[in-house]
This record gives sequence, structure tokens and C-alpha cells, in this order.
Amino acid sequence: MSNQPQTDDKPYDPQAGKLLQSGIIFSAISFLTGLGNLAFQGVLGRHLKVSGDYGSANSALGGLMTLLGLLPAVAIFAVTHYIAHFNAGGDSARLQGLLLGCRKFLFRLTIAGSVLAVLLVKPLSDFFHYNESLMLVTLGCALVSLWAALATALCQGLAWFKRLALIAFLAMLLRVSFGWFVTLKWPSAETAVLATGFSLLAYLVLLIWRKDLSLQGMPVSPWNREFVQYIAVSAAFVVGSYCFTQGDLLVMQHYFSGGERDAYTVAERLAFALPSTVGPLLTVLFTSRSGERGGNVVLEQFKLLGLYVIGLAAGVAGLLLLRDFLVKLILGTSSPVAAAMISRLAITMAFASLLQALGTWALASRWIKISLLYGGLGIGYWLALLLLGKSPAALLQTMPVAAGLAFGVLLLAWLTMMRPRKTGDPTQS
Repeated sequence: MSNQPQTDDKPYDPQAGKLLQSGIIFSAISFLTGLGNLAFQGVLGRHLKVSGDYGSANSALGGLMTLLGLLPAVAIFAVTHYIAHFNAGGDSARLQGLLLGCRKFLFRLTIAGSVLAVLLVKPLSDFFHYNESLMLVTLGCALVSLWAALATALCQGLAWFKRLALIAFLAMLLRVSFGWFVTLKWPSAETAVLATGFSLLAYLVLLIWRKDLSLQGMPVSPWNREFVQYIAVSAAFVVGSYCFTQGDLLVMQHYFSGGERDAYTVAERLAFALPSTVGPLLTVLFTSRSGERGGNVVLEQFKLLGLYVIGLAAGVAGLLLLRDFLVKLILGTSSPVAAAMISRLAITMAFASLLQALGTWALASRWIKISLLYGGLGIGYWLALLLLGKSPAALLQTMPVAAGLAFGVLLLAWLTMMRPRKTGDPTQS
């Protein structure tokens, strides 16, 4: 067997014109997965009858659990980038060293992230009004998700998109089936979060392909000046993405009452389906651009961006047209309050999705200033929500305006970076 990892069927070759095809296939399977996750929201909406439980469960999953996993997620992006870079360049020796060396590095980082999470549990639970049992379950699931994140990085970096899509689909099936059973028997926010933790067992499927990662060679430590710099840039991207797409859940958890929390969460989860549905296209884009930033592949990457924008626009239109139906589908009954929130949330998530696309391009291109700007804008956006969004009406008024302004600033900086220069094509930078 060759030492160099292979993709699902053939070696990943963006020059062969398969980038767009990979994006479409990955997105199609991920769309089905998204429908299943929507069904999971329907299960929670029907089974969690205590006021505030539905909102708290989703806040813990989308807000707190993701927050606890930010530190390892930073390293995951860096590892994915360099795996893709060495794999696309055919540098099997450095690729082997990186994979072997990063196992120990990511294990230590997981331990550090776990310690940090434990230290933050008490202040976070007090500030965001979580009870101790929910915090404990969320922490446990967050620790398991750290290893799932490592598996995701390997799949993305080696362009195993079909395998990654299969794992996500299996995880969705486990989440819906186990979630239906456990919340029916023991309806609570804790059991809803536990269902997501249980679904991560789907990543054990990767053991089928463990021989593909049984590489020979001396481990090469990833810690050099370039890697550390990219870690910092990845941190800005991860924090920015979190603030733009899920930071509002923690603001909601801090300020809103039980009934307000449930109504807002239904609308927010439907709006969040926009970036999560088209997000697989950015996964393919990141892997491609991390490996190749010049030549004919750039045109394919722009086609992928175009498909992303088209899919996003179609999603916004569909969400606005079907909002009453979708709310009823989740809750089992109509909720004019939740349906009325969707318009502003859809606009906000559309801006957040476009921001994420520009940020992904910048991170894969190693545009340090643009990536840092993206992270800074995300933090500013979240602080604006925390300071101004003390009620559902105030939060919904602030979100689209703040997201729109952030998109305008980042787009201007991105276009400036893309402008041709005398020194050559900026896409090579």
C-alpha cells in the first residue's frame, strides 16, 4: 500500500475539475442530514413541554457546547490546512510526519481544553443561568466532541468528503432515534443534549479505514513559527464564526425568560439551517484552497463560491415563504411569535453566511490581516448583541444591522486584497 493517503475513490486532484462535483455531492448528502436534524428539532419541540427546556437545550448545544470546544477547534483548522497542503503537493514524507506528530499534540491540546472547560463551568453556569446537571451533561458531550473534531480534521484535510458525509448522516440517524426515545421517556434539556453526545459514536466508523492512517515515519513536530502564526489566525476565524452564527444563543440564555427563550430558539434554529446547509461547500473550498491557490483551480473555487451564494439565496427565500409551516412542523402547533422573528433572523444568518465564506477564503489563503479582521468583527458583533439585545425585540433589531455592517467592512477589505497588484496575482499570496 502506498504511504500517501488516498481519497474516497481516487487521489484528490482539484486540477482534474472535480472540485465542484465534490462540493455538490457532499452538499447533497449534507442536505439530507440537515433534514434529519430538523426532525430532531421537531422531536424536542414536541417532547420538551416544560417552559424554557427547549430553549435551554439548544442554547447548551449550539452556544455553550460549541464555546467549550473553541480551543481545540482552533488547532483543528490549522491541522486541516497543513494536511491538505502537503497532500495536494504530494509531499508524503512531511504529511506522514505531520499526521504522526499531531496525534500527540492534539491529545495534549484536548487535555488542556478539558481543564479550561472545567474551570469555566461555574462562572458560565452562573452568568448564563444553566443548572448544574445540564452543565455537567454538556461538559461531558463537549469532551467527546473534541475527538470527533480531530476525526473531522483528518477527513477534511485528506479530502475524504464522502466518508465525512457518511459519518454525519449516521450521526443524524443516531441523534434522531436515540433522542426520540430518551426524551420521550425522560423529557428534559439534559436528555436532549445527551442525544447529541450519543450521536458522536458514528465517528467510530472511521476505524474501518484505520489502515489508511497507519503511516511509517518519524513524527515531525508541527511547532514552528509558521504553524504558531497560523494557529493565531485560525483562532480569529473560529471565534469570529462562532460569534456570528451562534453567539446570540448565549445572549438569549442570559436575558430571556422561559417562554421568550423557546420562541426565539425555534426561529433561530430554522435560520441557522441556512449556514449549516450550504456550509459543506465551504468545507470543500477550504481543503481545495489550502492545497492550491493558483492556476485553473481558482476558477473552480469561484464556481464553488457562486454555488454557495445561489444555495444561500434559495434557502432564504424558502425559509421566508414556509416559515409558518416550518414552525408548526417543529412545535406541532403554530406560533405567530416565533414565525414573526424569522425574517430578521434569516437576514442576519444570510450576512453571517457570507461573512463566513469570505473568512474561509482568507484563512485558506493565509491572509493574516483579513482573518484577524474577521475575528475582530465577530467579537464586536457579539458585544453589540450583549450590550443592546436585552429583549427579543431589541436583539432582533440589532442583529441584522450589526451583521450587515460587519459584512460591508469585510467585503471591502477582501476586494482590496483580491485586487491585482504589480507583484502578481493576489490569489497566490
